[in-house]
Amino acid sequence: MNPGTLIAVSWAAMALLMSILWELQRRLGKAAMVDAAWAAGIGAVSVLFAVFAEGDPMRRQLVGAMAGLWGGRLAGHLLVRVFGEREDGRYRTLRHQWGTKANLYLFLFFQVQALWAVLFSLPMLVASMNPHPVSPQDFAGVLVWAIALSGEVLADRQLASFRKRPGTAGTVCQEGLWRYSRHPNYFFEWLHWWAYVLLGWSGPQGWLTLAGPLLMILFLFKITGIRPTERQALASRGSAYREYQRTTSIFVPWPPRR
Repeated sequence: MNPGTLIAVSWAAMALLMSILWELQRRLGKAAMVDAAWAAGIGAVSVLFAVFAEGDPMRRQLVGAMAGLWGGRLAGHLLVRVFGEREDGRYRTLRHQWGTKANLYLFLFFQVQALWAVLFSLPMLVASMNPHPVSPQDFAGVLVWAIALSGEVLADRQLASFRKRPGTAGTVCQEGLWRYSRHPNYFFEWLHWWAYVLLGWSGPQGWLTLAGPLLMILFLFKITGIRPTERQALASRGSAYREYQRTTSIFVPWPPRR
C-alpha cells in the first residue's frame, strides 16, 4: 500500500473514531477522553504503517511493537484518570470559556486531534519505510525507547501514589522524579520520539523523523501540556506551587535550586 493511501485511510478512521467519542463525551461530560484517544490512535496508526509499509521487516516489527506498546500504555493510564476523577480542569475551563458553543468547539477540537494523531505517526511511517537492514543505531533507538517509557511510567506512578495519600490535596508532589522536574512525564514523553529518529534516519527522507520530537516540544511548551497544567496548578496550589516553580526545573530533570 502506498504512503498516501495509508495516510488517507488512517485519517478517515481517526476522524470517525473522534466523532464517536465526541458524542460519548457530550453525554458523559468527559472531554479528556480525547487525550486517551490521541495516544491510542497514534499507536494504532503506527501499527498500521508498520504492517503495510515496505521497509525492512525487522525494523517494521520494532516500530509497530514500540509505538503500539507506548500508545496503549499511555491511553490506558489516561482512561483510568478520565473515569476515576472529575473532568480535567483544562476542559472545565474551556467549557466555561466557550459557553453555549462548547460542544461545537469540542467537536472541532476532537477532529483536530484526529489530524494530529496521524501527523504525529508520520515518523513511524518514515522509519517503517527504511529499507536498510537493522543496525546498532536501530538498537540504540530501542534503548532510548525503553528508557523513555520506563521514565514515563515511573513518573506517572509516583504522582498517582502521591495523590492517593490522605492529606495531600492542595500540596505539591516533590518525590522521586518530581523532585528534579516539574514535568518529568512530559520530558520522557518527548524523549520517546527520538527513538524513531534513530530507527528512520538512515532511510530515504529519514530527516523527516525529526518532526516527532520537534512537534512534541512545540506542543508541550506552546500549545498543550505545560502551560495549561502550570496555570491549573497555580490556581489550585497557589504559593506552594510558586515555590516549586522557583526551585525545580520545568522540564529536564535537574537537581533543585536551593
